[in-house]
Amino acid sequence: MTIASIYDTIQKPTLVLNPNRAKANIEKMAAKAARNGVRFRPHFKTHQSAAIGEWFRAAGVQAITVSSVDMALYFARHGWQDITIAFSVNIRQIEASNALAGQVSLNLLVESPETVQFLAEHLTHPVSLWLKVDAGYGRTGLNWADVAGLTAVAHEIAQSDRLTLRGLLTHAGDTYQARGQAAVEAVHRETVSRLAAARHALHQAGFGPLELSVGDTPASSMVENLGDVDEIRPGNFVFYDAMQWQIGACREDEIAVATACPVIAKHSSQNKLVLYGGAVHLSKEFMVDSQGQRIFGYAALPTADGWGPRLPGCYLTGVSQEHGLLHANAETIRRVNIGDLLLVLPVHSCLTVNLLREYRTLDGDIINIEE
Repeated sequence: MTIASIYDTIQKPTLVLNPNRAKANIEKMAAKAARNGVRFRPHFKTHQSAAIGEWFRAAGVQAITVSSVDMALYFARHGWQDITIAFSVNIRQIEASNALAGQVSLNLLVESPETVQFLAEHLTHPVSLWLKVDAGYGRTGLNWADVAGLTAVAHEIAQSDRLTLRGLLTHAGDTYQARGQAAVEAVHRETVSRLAAARHALHQAGFGPLELSVGDTPASSMVENLGDVDEIRPGNFVFYDAMQWQIGACREDEIAVATACPVIAKHSSQNKLVLYGGAVHLSKEFMVDSQGQRIFGYAALPTADGWGPRLPGCYLTGVSQEHGLLHANAETIRRVNIGDLLLVLPVHSCLTVNLLREYRTLDGDIINIEE
């Protein structure tokens, strides 16, 4: 099946995947981790697919990260045996967590003595625990400088023979607000310095040795020396997206997914194309460009090898539930007809994948995200 014939079959918003780009992204990150001597534990919440997971196995990956108990159970069913759930423990899922811990080597995140106490009383299998640390992002976790808080949780873990304190884990989500190499490197250095300080404080209190785990795509992609940590957990890098391109984490030709959207209306006097492709397909995530314009995605044309570069001056200015409003230059307005497809490079590929839940690859395959 040719790529042109694949596009001929598309009738509604469809997630298109370039497998060659995705596999190249995986191999590149795996090689970087090996060069740095760090464990590569990629986050599978981006692709959520057992079939795509096999591409990671081919690159030598053995340990993975997921974002929920349900996702962990799904990948355990597909043979993954070393899994970290990078989301602080939800004690209401203890039954499923016990089932999982009986099947795989399980790593859980904690940030309170109360949660540790509950796990000590209710877990039926040994698990490894990581202290969820806030190193500056401000979303969740124990503050890196809260030595008393960190020590209290570590002490509670030490009371149970089923619980092992593995290390300190953070997500440096503030790299997503950085732009350019220097800015991303600065956030990464500060993050690692704060984690190391917290680890030192715990060592002084008698806890250790402890590992450090970080997990953001910008730093994992842009910082060459990652050897100050023991583990990296990037996820978005497998596909990248428009935001990662804006940050500087990838080239445009490394973005591996795009949403094929039919053009349903043209308004030439307004320099506007209307797409069948809105918030329920792309999400409402947006970026802000240097002129202060909100951008919900960039548009490209289908080509014989997938899709072309971003069309100059063409970007989504807004999305409603089903509609996408594309600002287009005069040449694109003239060239594109109602019924044509445009490929939208997503702002955040993780959210787009989660919404569409099915890939159409440029090889002609259909990959479903199973529940």
